[in-house]
Formats: sequence, C-alpha cells, structure tokens
Amino acid sequence: MKKMILGGLGLLLILTACKPMNSSDDFLVIGHRGAMGYVTENTVASVEKAIDLGVPMVEIDVFRIRSGELMVFHDDRVDELTNGAGAIEDMFVTEVKGLTLKGGHQIPMLQEVLDAVDARISINIELKGAGTAAAVNQVVNYYVQHRDWKLDQFVISSFRWDELEAIRELNPEVAIAVLTEENPIDAIETAERLKAIAINPWYKNLTAEQVTAIHDKGFKVFTYTVNELEEIDQMKSIGVDGIFCNYPDRAL
Repeated sequence: MKKMILGGLGLLLILTACKPMNSSDDFLVIGHRGAMGYVTENTVASVEKAIDLGVPMVEIDVFRIRSGELMVFHDDRVDELTNGAGAIEDMFVTEVKGLTLKGGHQIPMLQEVLDAVDARISINIELKGAGTAAAVNQVVNYYVQHRDWKLDQFVISSFRWDELEAIRELNPEVAIAVLTEENPIDAIETAERLKAIAINPWYKNLTAEQVTAIHDKGFKVFTYTVNELEEIDQMKSIGVDGIFCNYPDRAL
C-alpha cells in the first residue's frame, strides 16, 4: 500500500510539475493522439511533433490485434485513415504493417512509440479494444524494468471500465484515469474503486460544479478534446487540471 501511495504521489508530481516553461503551473496540456491537428494521428511522427511543441504528455490509443500485437490506432476499422479496409482487431501484424496511413505513415506498435519517445515525456495509453489490459501491463512493466521509463510516466485510461478493472488487478500501482462521455459524477464510484488519479470527461458535458465535486473526492480532471482558444479559456475558468488538445501549442 505504501508503494502504491508513493507511486501515485510521484505521478501527481509529474502531472503538475513536468511542464514546459511557457505552460501554466497548474494546467496540463496533453497532446491528443500526438499532435493530430498537424500530423496524422497516433503515428510516431505525430508524437514527435507534440514533443517538439513542448508537451509534457501525449495520449495514444491501442488495440490488440488478431496476432497479439498492440497497435496504436483509434478507430475500430481502418477504412477512413488507411488505404485498406476491415476491423483492425481482426488483422494480423503483417496486414496492419502493409497499410499506408494518410500522409504516408505506418500504423505503429505500442513498443515503437515508446522507443521513439524514449522516456522524454509521460504517456497516456488509452485501452480502445477488448482484451488490451494484460498486454499493455506487460509492455509497461518491461519498459519500467528494462528501459529508462519510470512507472509514474504512464497513465492508463479507457471508456472500457472493465479493462481498467483488469489493469488494476494486474498492477496495483500504475496510474489510472476513468474516461467518460456521460455525467462525470457517475464515474466517481468507479474511480474510487480503482484508486484512480483522475476522471477524464467530455468537455461539452462538464460544469464548474462537477469539477469541484470531483476535486472534492480527490481526483484530477483532464477533459477532452479541447482545441479552440475560447474553449481552452473556458475549461481553465471552470478549474480543470488539464486538457487533451489536437493543437497543443495553442494551450501551452
């Protein structure tokens, strides 16, 4: 329990202290799928762009595909963003690697993104697909044990609360954030059970009163996906702890 508390405190320090000099002392800007406003989402190039812009953290999405690998991709199907078609979870890695994304990029594996980031910033891994928890936990543990990564550089989030339950059973220390598109107050009970560090709601469903209520329960609030300057200012005014942004330089 002591290790879990220390780990959680360490992550909170990362979330509040690991910021570029031009970022607010109490406002975290997270590059959404890298910097997808500028470069094709969830690619190594997009993540590198976000790092170049000065983010302290990026968010990426992962599916576990048919051959077992964790691929960094957001949509259930590859049709819209690639020259192929079909459900990504049904594909083998050779099929996925044979696809070309818009902009000429490839769909990377989780390990390829982590290797590129090389522990320079923190990373929020969103579990998009079913059955992702165990594989993600295995990768995180490897990079903590054998590379230069620290556990408090990782946050695991998901709309699939059952996957978050699985992650917590496997790893009592890793930071968890509960994603929700509904009333964020309804996520508090789950966040408490999972010993989460944050609740991440949709900004259009978020009020100052809800932010205060979540804070009163001891959780941070990181809201998605906030891109326009007026909306960024609005989220700051209601007291959120940070935002996910496609154009992170707008908020830094």
